[in-house]
This record gives sequence, structure tokens and C-alpha cells, in this order.
Amino acid sequence: MDRRQRNRLLIFLLVPVLAAILYFADDQVIRLITLILIVVYIAIIIFLRDSIRFDSRFGSRFSVDRSEPEIDLSTEPAAEDLGDSFKIISKNKTPEIITQENFNYVRGKEPSTVKPTDLRERFEEIANEALPPGLSSDEQFKFVLEKILAVIKEVYMAHTAVFFWYNKKKDKLLVERFVSNSVDLERRTFNLEDDILSNIVKKGEPELLSDIPPTAEADAIRYYNSPQGIRSFVGVPLFYDKSLIAIIAVDSKANDAFGIETIYALGRFVRVITMIIAIFEEKHSDTISQQRLKGLVSIIGEDVNLSNPEELFNSLFKSLSITINWDAFAFIFYDPVKQNFQTQKVINNTSLKYIGENLEIELSGTITGKAITTGIPIKVDDTAAGEFIRYSKIEDLRFDGSFLALPLVYNNQNFGVLCFDSLKKNAFSNSDVQFLKSITNIISFIVFSYSNQKLLKSLLAVDLETRILNEVTFKVRMSEELQKANHLKIPGAVALIRIDDFLEQESLFDGNPLPKVLVAVAELIKSELNAFNVFGRIGEKEFGVYFFNHTTKEVFLWAERLRVKIARKPIAVMSKQSSYTVSIGVAPASNKTNPDEVLYNADLALKRALEKGGNSVRVI
Repeated sequence: MDRRQRNRLLIFLLVPVLAAILYFADDQVIRLITLILIVVYIAIIIFLRDSIRFDSRFGSRFSVDRSEPEIDLSTEPAAEDLGDSFKIISKNKTPEIITQENFNYVRGKEPSTVKPTDLRERFEEIANEALPPGLSSDEQFKFVLEKILAVIKEVYMAHTAVFFWYNKKKDKLLVERFVSNSVDLERRTFNLEDDILSNIVKKGEPELLSDIPPTAEADAIRYYNSPQGIRSFVGVPLFYDKSLIAIIAVDSKANDAFGIETIYALGRFVRVITMIIAIFEEKHSDTISQQRLKGLVSIIGEDVNLSNPEELFNSLFKSLSITINWDAFAFIFYDPVKQNFQTQKVINNTSLKYIGENLEIELSGTITGKAITTGIPIKVDDTAAGEFIRYSKIEDLRFDGSFLALPLVYNNQNFGVLCFDSLKKNAFSNSDVQFLKSITNIISFIVFSYSNQKLLKSLLAVDLETRILNEVTFKVRMSEELQKANHLKIPGAVALIRIDDFLEQESLFDGNPLPKVLVAVAELIKSELNAFNVFGRIGEKEFGVYFFNHTTKEVFLWAERLRVKIARKPIAVMSKQSSYTVSIGVAPASNKTNPDEVLYNADLALKRALEKGGNSVRVI
């Protein structure tokens, strides 16, 4: 009997001894104490035995192999003569090999349990990775999707994990995102055929391949540019709103790398992705609603200045830029004076060639022309699918993508068209068209008001601010006077008067002082004229005066007196008084019949006066 067996026997004999004491003792206290000792003693023995049995680490490191064969020391002769050679006799060892029993449970590399010094920093860097700035909702989803694919690839030690979008309308698959050890995989689109991915789409169920022959790899796995030695594949469909919208595929270069349990596990990843899609869709819808509400409020709440067309068009452009995504925008306006449709505002956010402003629209054979004549929105999802002319037959556009034209109709009359271009196909949805169509009622009324105001101004002969002749009427009257002077062979001259810039003075007032300054200067000029002069406003800060039967020298002297008078006359603006100056250019008008030619010469003289710093008079 060895030492271990003797120890076990002695430990066991203590139990009968305690049992005998329990049996022969009469004192209840002694019997109770003995009973407690027996229970505790037996519990300790059982606990120690089980802890040693189930401690695999202890057993694997310190277990003693009792199956050692005994060494035979008998003096019987050997079965064969070994001569003078000797032989080392050792115990039988089981070699460390992988068999069919432990094939699926042995990993290539044991996980590291050594804690690195930068464990916390590396974990926080991974766990707290921030989204790149300036990403849209779609780009944020793609960023998250790529992280999920990286986890799938690492968990299953795969060669590639890839996510495909399925376009049901075109019956095509698109490689959206992938994480791979290969460089022969790229983002592209391919049609459905008889490969494994196409079977997933057609059947709507997962597919598993455990042993792909090398000769069949190119036909079964089509998303690589060249064979990769793929031997295992698993793919699962992704459903959203009961429709197949995507596929997740994982492949490996090892045989039998995946099983049925892999499909179930990928199903959990699919559920996570569908939940993320729902969250992003809700977030995107809220963002779009907020942007559209902001754009609608800016249209309704902003005080639009109908007298300034540039300000009006910029206001409309600013409101529409946050309601829908586009790459190029064109605002077509019906000019009531010229009685034609032409582009008034064009914005091109790309480097591609596009149309310019003041382009007349052809109503026949163009998309915008059809929208004008029918009063119905027109949406083209793919302009490269046919020969579509947007604005005019002389246009030279290489702008393939989507196009949307929304007519501005008020009281059954068309006042313009809102045109949106996008480089993406199918960029504008029916909901976008419906929303824009609803807000065009407000925009149509604004454009209608501006059109009526412009038409009324064209019928007026005087400037509304200064009550003097406007530019058109001034040129008509001046042309008549030139004809008279030329017929009578008498001299004439023109003076262009411009109010000098007063940026320093503008900061002194709460509002824009220009309207009051214009009225005051116009009154001062009018006080120096007679019935033979033609006086009108020809610019924002410019006035024109034609002198009948006056020489250039006489007009120059008159201009000097006027310059001094205006500079010395303080003008009251917003309860404050300030002095203003003017620059004057004088040009002869003798033997001239074209008012534009005379005004051009006077403008050259005015520019020379401005080059001197203003508050001066120059003669051409």
C-alpha cells in the first residue's frame, strides 16, 4: 500500500470513530457536537474532492500518470541479443496531435491573457471612435455598416465580409461596403444570374457552401475581379418592411469554415442592421421635415423686397436650397415687358458646364417648355436614357442624372418654372415633388406680385422715389431733343451727376439713408434747372440732365456751381444733418442723334471725376 492510500484510510477511519462516540455517549450535548463534526467533516471531504476533480488547470499541470509500465528486473534472458549496444527505456507518451474528436474545438492560436500596458488607451480609442465630421445620414449609416462587417469578419476569421444592396426595380446587386483581405474587390453593380448571390435573392433564404471546387469558384463567387481560392461561403438575406433589400455575404479560404449556426448568428447581425436602418430612416425623416419646415417658414416669414429683383431671387434660392438636395438650380421667370420666359437665376454647384442667365426658353421640344404649356410638374429620373432637351435647343449640357421642373401657376397663368438638376439618377422622389408642389402656391403668389409690379413700373414715366423721369422716359425725351437740336443746328450737352459713396455716414444711421439723400439731391438739382432741360434718374445714385442750346463750357460752369451748392447744403436724415458730395461728368451733344452714345461719353468723364476721389467735375 502506497502513501496516498494509507492517508486516505486514516482520513476515512475518523468517520467510524466519531460515529462510535455518537452511539455510546449518553450526554446529549456531546452527541450533538459529535453529529455536527461528522457533517462538517464529510462536507469538507466532498468539497475538496470535487474542487480537485473539476480544476482542469490544476489537473492538467500536476496530475501524475499512473499508467507507467513497471520495469521488469528479472534475470531471464532477453528475446534477442542486443550485443554491446544500450537502449533508453522511457514511458509511453501521447503525441500532441489534432484528431477527428477535437478537430472542431482546437484553435490555431490561444487567446492572449497578458494585459498590455496600453490596454485602456487602446480600448477607449476603439470604443470612442468618433464619426468623421460633415457626414450625411447615408454616410453615417455606411460608416456604422463598415464597423459591423469588420466585427463579422474578425469573429468568423473570414476572408471577406461584404454587404450588397438589392435594387428590385433594376434587378441588380450593388456592392455597398466590404471588409476584405483582398484588393480584387471593388464597389460595382452586377446583374442577377445563376450564382449563389442570385439564388439568395430569388429564393429569399440563406445559402451555405462548405466545399467550393477551384474550378467552380469563378462561377459561384462573382464579386471578385479574379479567383481568390475561396472554399466556404455563407450568405443571408436582409428584409425590411417584408421586402428583400440587401444581402450579407461572408467567405473563407478554408473548407467547412461555416455551419448552420453561422447562419443563425448572422441572422442576429441582420436584425441589428435592420434596427439601425429604421433608426436612421426615422432620423432622416425628422431632419428632412425640419429642413422643409425651416425653408417654408423662411418663405412665409421673410419680408421680401419686390422692388429689388436680385434680393427676391436670392431669397427664393435660399429657401429652396434647404428643402431639397440638388446640384444645379435654375429659376425661369416670365418677363411681362419682353413677354418671354428666360432664366433669371442660375446656380451650379458642380464643375460641369451649365446654362447661363438671361437664356430665352424654347416652348417647343423642351422639358421646361412642356412644363410651362401644360402647367404640370415634369420629373425625369435618368436624363441619359433619352434625348432630353431641358431649356433650349442651343444648350450644350453634359449633365446626366435627374431633372425636375415645377411650374409656378397662379390664377391659371404661368409666371415661371423652378428647375432642379442632380447628378444622381432617381434623385427626386414623388414625396419631394408633392412637397415642392404644395409650396409653389406661395412662391407663385410672390412671383405674381413681382411680375405685376414690374409691369406697372414699365408703364410709368417717372421714378417712384424722386418723382422725376425714369431711365426709359429720359432717353426717349433726350432722343427727341437731340433730333430738334440737330435739325436746328444748335449746340447741346449732357451732364451725368452721381452721388459719392458715403460709407462712413451709413454707420451713423439706423436705416439706409440713401432714399432721403436721393430726394434731397434731386430737389437741389431741380432748383437749378429751367423748362428747356430734361432731367431724369438713370441709375441707383445717378442723374442725367440734357441742356438744350447750351455749350459744353456753359454746362461745365453750371456743374461747378451745383457741386459747390450740394457740398455746402446739409441734408437732414434721421434727425441728423450731414453733408454729401457729388461727382459730375460733362459731354457735348452737338450733331448727335443717339442718346446712348452721348451718355457713354458723359459716363467716361464721370469715371475720370471719380478717379480723382469724387467731389469734382470733368469734361470729355
